[in-house]
Amino acid sequence: MPDRATEDVVHHPRFARYYARSSVAAEGMLGPHRDALLSGLSGRVIEIGAGNGLNFTHYPDTVAEVVAVEPERALRQLAMTAARRSGVPVDVVPGVAEALPVKSEAFDGAVVSLVLCSVRDVPRALSELRRVLRPGGELRFFEHGRGGGRAMRFTQRMVDRTVWPFLFGGCHVDRDPVASISSAGFELGACRRVLVPPRGPRTPSSYCVLGSARRPGPER
Repeated sequence: MPDRATEDVVHHPRFARYYARSSVAAEGMLGPHRDALLSGLSGRVIEIGAGNGLNFTHYPDTVAEVVAVEPERALRQLAMTAARRSGVPVDVVPGVAEALPVKSEAFDGAVVSLVLCSVRDVPRALSELRRVLRPGGELRFFEHGRGGGRAMRFTQRMVDRTVWPFLFGGCHVDRDPVASISSAGFELGACRRVLVPPRGPRTPSSYCVLGSARRPGPER
């Protein structure tokens, strides 16, 4: 069955419980970034790695439909509950970023939010996003990755190769999401660096970027 096959590919029940608690606790800090991430979207949107669905209530009413793909069973169940509270129609489905279960050129927008850090094959996942976006369609991203000074970047490399992915559900902190998006053939738009949290001690996952890109081609 598709749902069981998906669970076998991505199954992090302990991390899912931790993420569900910590993400809700951080919503006061991350909510404004979610608003900025999703503002101005319209039409059909696909969200990859929807987690427990905290983005759903931030979609503007110009969005006609959201197809939210989440491979982890426990998080997907929470996302289904969150979908019922959304002001726009949200369909939560199983699937992985590297093989999206949707038709080509079917969406006006795509969203990745703190997910490219954990996909197994970033180039393939971004290739899939290009496939499902219509020409001229927009990719919105809010991701963490490489950042800070020399000491922090050394720390990111070290923890990435050792304990961090094991402790945090396959997450990596030494990736460069903007470079990956550009290399995948997207045309980068405006983007800005964001620190999370904005004040206080930095962690290897504090260095975020919020921005947009487009699949090349004429708009409808």
